[in-house]
Amino acid sequence: MTTETITIKTMKGETSAFVANPDSDTSKAVLVIQEYWGLNDHIKDIAKRYASEGFFAIAPDLYQGEVAKTSSEAGELMKALPVEEGIDTIRKTMEAVTAAYGIGHYGITGFCMGGTYALRAACDLEGISASAPFYGDTPPEDILKKLTAPTIFISATQDAWINQAKVAALEEIAEKYELPITSAKYDADHAFFNDTRPKVYNETAAKDAWALVIGFFNDKL
Repeated sequence: MTTETITIKTMKGETSAFVANPDSDTSKAVLVIQEYWGLNDHIKDIAKRYASEGFFAIAPDLYQGEVAKTSSEAGELMKALPVEEGIDTIRKTMEAVTAAYGIGHYGITGFCMGGTYALRAACDLEGISASAPFYGDTPPEDILKKLTAPTIFISATQDAWINQAKVAALEEIAEKYELPITSAKYDADHAFFNDTRPKVYNETAAKDAWALVIGFFNDKL
């Protein structure tokens, strides 16, 4: 694979996106949206994992170069990011990648805060054909009901933030509007996919979720 960093012009000014391009030609592209820590090495590593699976992977920087070192810093950065600015960065990244590489449509995934954006972007933006949010928050019902892209919502039963009551509410709305959402629950904690955090990383759940999402994107993209 090859990797590069490209410049993205957004409503807040310039930011960047990390791109991992597989060795083989592909039209299957996946946007990887950061956790609340920022576009750190872990997120770049996930993008490279997608490229190793044959996907063109793009990880936009929603924080314009800032990366948190502590959870309190991460929380402040997340709070300081208006939803519309995060969505704009994703939109402008898609436009830039389409212009530069000829990509026509995208899958999107994300983790924690990135999971929130992965689901919201699938509701708000044209050109997203599949979404796989990991333990992200859900948008208001009037936005969620617009979802048309097939979605796997991945949650953790021990998660105190995206708890089972929130997941149940999502499932109820999905049933109410017949939304294309599949709910996948793992007996694990929040951030179970992050192998840089040994206190919460769950290897069994992470490997199963990875296989599930790779198969899903291969089928839908």
